[in-house]
Amino acid sequence: MAPAANSLSERAIGSQGLKSSPQGLGAMGMSMAYINNADPVSEEQSIATIHRALELGVSHIDSSDFYGWGANEELLKKALGTNRKDYLIASKFAMVKTKDGMSVRGDKQHVREACEASLKRLGTSYIDLYYQHRVDRNVPIEETWTAMKELVKEGKVKYLGISEASAEEVRRAHAVHPITACQLEWSLWTRSAEKDLIPTCRELGIGIVAYSPLGRGFLTGTIKSLKDLHETDTRVSRMPRFQGDNLEKNIVLVEAVTALADKRGCTPGQLALAWVHAQGDDVFPIPGTKRVKYLEENVAAFHIKLSKQELAQLEAVFAEDKIHGGRYDPNMMKHTFEGTPS
Repeated sequence: MAPAANSLSERAIGSQGLKSSPQGLGAMGMSMAYINNADPVSEEQSIATIHRALELGVSHIDSSDFYGWGANEELLKKALGTNRKDYLIASKFAMVKTKDGMSVRGDKQHVREACEASLKRLGTSYIDLYYQHRVDRNVPIEETWTAMKELVKEGKVKYLGISEASAEEVRRAHAVHPITACQLEWSLWTRSAEKDLIPTCRELGIGIVAYSPLGRGFLTGTIKSLKDLHETDTRVSRMPRFQGDNLEKNIVLVEAVTALADKRGCTPGQLALAWVHAQGDDVFPIPGTKRVKYLEENVAAFHIKLSKQELAQLEAVFAEDKIHGGRYDPNMMKHTFEGTPS
């Protein structure tokens, strides 16, 4: 059953004055990464999903200049139309295309050029929440954040965020300009940020934006084998958890969640998303989808309240030693908070 219109109410994200729907919509998959040739989604369907999100109270839309190398921001421009002010638009910079694939830039020149390009593609005069997508460890983070601070002073950006930064990098950036939100991967099968990064965010009053709260679709229970993923899908090429024996072993974990979900009368994905919501009011998951059906399913998960026993059962299923494979390949991991040089 679909949730009623405007079923979510905004609340403060971080301590700098920005408000957000408690759940957002990750737009990455509308332009890149997850490919299903057997069930393609048109641009019109993606736009309809963005419009339906607002009807349900999901005003927080997450994008990046990396998603489709700008195509995702252009899609948002088409979708937003005259309703731009009704949405909290989050976008990011730092990843750049190179002849060898991808690199990261955090120098002052790139910060400004990337922001100007995003504003043009989005068709807006400001970005509500602008993230440093990945930390350039060849550039002092203070330089990057001084440039970002200038964008705020000029009104081109309202609030600042950071993604996949270490606890120390968060502190250094926050000292230059207050961070409103820290984006990090957090789900039942990705909990490494709980040790240092999340406590640091909470100490500093930084909102926590949980990306891939459904484990890149894995926790929905719809991925049964590699045959369910196209060979060019980034989960196959870059994410060890979806490869070989790792996938087979991890599927056993989802089967256990499916059994628990059946008892609650919900889907495995809803149960997994409800677990993320249960982590606190300072947590804002941004599950991604291209389809209205799954958007509505995800919004309904916000209203599922789990007991202490259910939370403990889920966490026991996904104990760290039961999860097989890293979340990214080594090349990508070096750009995460876990890949920070010691």
